[in-house]
Amino acid sequence: MTAIDKKSRAFAGKHHDNKQKMSKGDIVFNIVNYTVFILITLACIFPFYYLFINTISDNELVRLGRIQLYPQGIHFENYVQVLKIPGILDALFVSIARTVLGTLWTVGGCAFLGYLCTKQEMWLRKVWYRLIIITMYFSAGLIPWYMNLRMLGFLDNFWVYVIPGLVSPYNVILVKTFIEALPPSLEESATLDGAGYTRVFLSVIMPLITPILATLCIFSAVGQWNSFTDTMMLMPAGKYYTLQFLLYKYQNEASSLAALVRNTQDSSSLANIATKQTALSVRMTVAMVVTLPILFVYPFFQRYFVKGIMIGAVKG
Repeated sequence: MTAIDKKSRAFAGKHHDNKQKMSKGDIVFNIVNYTVFILITLACIFPFYYLFINTISDNELVRLGRIQLYPQGIHFENYVQVLKIPGILDALFVSIARTVLGTLWTVGGCAFLGYLCTKQEMWLRKVWYRLIIITMYFSAGLIPWYMNLRMLGFLDNFWVYVIPGLVSPYNVILVKTFIEALPPSLEESATLDGAGYTRVFLSVIMPLITPILATLCIFSAVGQWNSFTDTMMLMPAGKYYTLQFLLYKYQNEASSLAALVRNTQDSSSLANIATKQTALSVRMTVAMVVTLPILFVYPFFQRYFVKGIMIGAVKG
């Protein structure tokens, strides 16, 4: 056995002993730490679980408040009937379209603008950057915002969900800070080869800022999906309703909506009180339909989130 092998084994043995020898304080800390985080995780998950088991349980038991920890009388009639509500599939399509297009436009616009704000040769760079930042703290207000969009012809126009949100000051700050942390030599080498700003951004910068782009995607997608106040104010003719706005509307009209759903059910379904639609079942089912899509999308971007939000935050 060589001297190197002996040293390697000795180091491994010491490392193993250090892992095995934990003080009582460390053990107690780990137990408390894991317990607290498990409880917090359960507290975050339980509302969604509770909502879901109530949507697939006997509607009469749900109405009486007897569903607590596990479903009873499992059925999926609530989802079948809610998806038959007039306009809900169109609203689902509008919500998906505004989320996808709005996210792409916002992320692309903020990323390129953040990149331009890092260029020292940009004309009045500091002035434009400060004007962008000022809008985070000062705005004209709700009424001027509405009047401006109305004069621009955005009422009952799908693109009102996409174009006004093209630039987000906070997102621009994140991208600018992230790019400034990259080695400038990478961009300089591409510039020496004759690449322009657009080519450098697409070929060099974008592949390097994937974590922050994923972070912006999370912010923008969740914001687009959950928004409903713009639909309330900017769609007076009822065109391009989003799923979130229908949820808001149906929460207030659940009783009449439940009656509408019951009228569309077959007589055989009406005979079964377990699947008979109630105001509570409609509220919960619509809320679940609205929540599920974004819950499925979020985990794909989660692994980029911490890295994207932290890089550039600490200078060393």
